[in-house]
Amino acid sequence: MEQLGINLGLFIFQVLNFSIVAILLYAWAYKPILNALEKRRKTIQDGLEDARVAAEARQNAEKEAARIVAEAQSRAGQVMREATERAEAVAREVRTQAEAEAAKERDAAMAELQQERERNLGDLRGQVAALSLAVAQKLIGDNLDERRQRTLIDEFFSGIRSGQVQVLEGAPTMAGVSAEVTSALPLTAEEKEMVRSEVLTRMGGQGTVTFRVDPGILGGLIVRVREKVWDASLNGQLENLRQTIA
Repeated sequence: MEQLGINLGLFIFQVLNFSIVAILLYAWAYKPILNALEKRRKTIQDGLEDARVAAEARQNAEKEAARIVAEAQSRAGQVMREATERAEAVAREVRTQAEAEAAKERDAAMAELQQERERNLGDLRGQVAALSLAVAQKLIGDNLDERRQRTLIDEFFSGIRSGQVQVLEGAPTMAGVSAEVTSALPLTAEEKEMVRSEVLTRMGGQGTVTFRVDPGILGGLIVRVREKVWDASLNGQLENLRQTIA
């Protein structure tokens, strides 16, 4: 070693010094640095994991928020549809009730007008009877007693003679469930009952009979069952006569 110019003692001393310095550096500097780096690495890793978890949480929160918004929008749409449907249903009900009430009032007014019309025509029945008798007396030159006069007039307007409804004499069985009887002047309750009984008998004992007044037929009765018509009115007889002459 001395031939190489190396002092063995100094060399050993330096090796020992280096070893001591290396041990000291490892114990007091390198190891803490490694620990600090490991701790830093772990902190970074934890931070990245936290970031990943936070990102997932944010994504989940965004998805949940989107789901809640979509559900809220769907619910709002459903509520709006239901509200619209309820409003439309209420409007239809109100409109239906209003139309029904208007129809009811209209029908009541029409019925009242019809009743008033029939009352007025009923009041005219006596005057028409008197005028007709006066004309008849002028034509035949004979005076009829009051009872006979009344009988002739009643038969003329009611179409009932000797307890028989003239328009139904010889008529076949009527196929139907309702009948309409038209007279020139309102019939009395007794006359209506006689006509109703006769019509129902022809209909097999069941059905409904309604009465209407049409001064245009002049006298007698018209009975209508479905499309069948039995016309014994004066106007019908005059029309038949006109067609025969023509």
